[in-house]
Amino acid sequence: MQKILILGGGFAGYHVAKGLEKQLKDGEAEVTIVDIRTHMCYQPFLAEVASGAIESRHIQVPLRSHLKKTNVVEAKAKVIDPVNKKVTVKKRDHVWDLEYDQLVITLGAVTKTFPTPGIADNAIGLKTTEEAVYIRNKVIENFSIADSLPVGDPRRKRLLTFIVVGGGFSGGEGFAEIVDLCHKLLKTHRNIKLEDLELHLIEAADRILPELPPQHSQYAIDKMEARGAHVHLKTFVESAVDGVVKTSDGAEYPTDLIVWTAGTSACPVLRDSDLPLDGRGRLRVRTDLRVEGDDGIVEGIWGCGDATVCQDLSGGGLPDGSCAPTAQHALRQANQLVKNLCATLRGGQLGDYFHNNAGCVAGLGAWIGIFASGKKKLIIKGPLAWCMHRGYHGFAMPTWERKLRIFGDWTAGLVLGKDVTSTHELERPKAFFQKFAIRPKPKAETEETE
Repeated sequence: MQKILILGGGFAGYHVAKGLEKQLKDGEAEVTIVDIRTHMCYQPFLAEVASGAIESRHIQVPLRSHLKKTNVVEAKAKVIDPVNKKVTVKKRDHVWDLEYDQLVITLGAVTKTFPTPGIADNAIGLKTTEEAVYIRNKVIENFSIADSLPVGDPRRKRLLTFIVVGGGFSGGEGFAEIVDLCHKLLKTHRNIKLEDLELHLIEAADRILPELPPQHSQYAIDKMEARGAHVHLKTFVESAVDGVVKTSDGAEYPTDLIVWTAGTSACPVLRDSDLPLDGRGRLRVRTDLRVEGDDGIVEGIWGCGDATVCQDLSGGGLPDGSCAPTAQHALRQANQLVKNLCATLRGGQLGDYFHNNAGCVAGLGAWIGIFASGKKKLIIKGPLAWCMHRGYHGFAMPTWERKLRIFGDWTAGLVLGKDVTSTHELERPKAFFQKFAIRPKPKAETEETE
């Protein structure tokens, strides 16, 4: 029986495992998936988690519940050894090796930062549900504190200043949802007015949402600025020391919330391996999704998703000719990889990955959206595009169980309104108990009493 090891339980890894469960015959192979978490997070919904439109747990697919035939190992991949066909993994202080016959690498990407002073200590990303929940709690908590402070207090201005750095889809949608949440909170905080808020989206390029045609990127900016937000183009963050964001145009913004979405990079585990990588640290794969270096194919190793660089045969990819790091590519690459892996086990022919871009859709807060077809010939804006955004991603969410929960959240939001309850104490769950817990007296003090 062949041993198939999948590194990474994200969108691509989950679909590889699910596909293998459907395609493999009994006794043909044993499949194991390794990830530091036991769930798959559907990242396109993180922005809506940050605004409270979706419950955070509902965008997470529990691996053990939905992968019935796959061994799930909760651990971190530390060392990939292609020569001896094993991977060293670690869980807390326990380190062990997992052997494989076929290795599938779907490790995804992490938030890319630069050595900008203060960013590592004061900013937060938007790649995990924990980060999205923190952002939501922080906005709600800051409103609550600022509401009790007098107008003109510098602490109040800092609390009501929210900054997102990076105007791609993650940053653009995340910023729009933060703006939307702020408008909801204005209705319940009578001492705070729209003019008290400072909402800034900072982008180094000359436009946001670069996947859209330039004139339609401006549509997104206009909608945000009409709601009191500010979009700064061709602007860099030079420092964020002590939470004071200093930009290349000379402005300074003291803030308690900096959301950094200025790019991603492949999982750093790959950099410590001997596998072939491109200049950006991405795993090099052929169009049949086998890993290939300068000396040829690396036998028994496959890759797909955001951690890899694969030529886009449709011609509609990134400037370097590779597939864009999107969910639609990750899903379809995973499906092709499953076919090719099964063909390898059975002595069949391999096929190349090919997919014409289906287009892109962005949600920019309640009833505001943009859709662009693959060749940008059809553009839809406004409420219809917003519905298309929810429809596309709602049905792309794996498993019907999770789909129903997501659509349930949306329905409840439309009928009852957005829930703006904060759960900020989750960061220090023991604080309330420890504050009132009675501790034993020190031994010396006890002896003196006696």
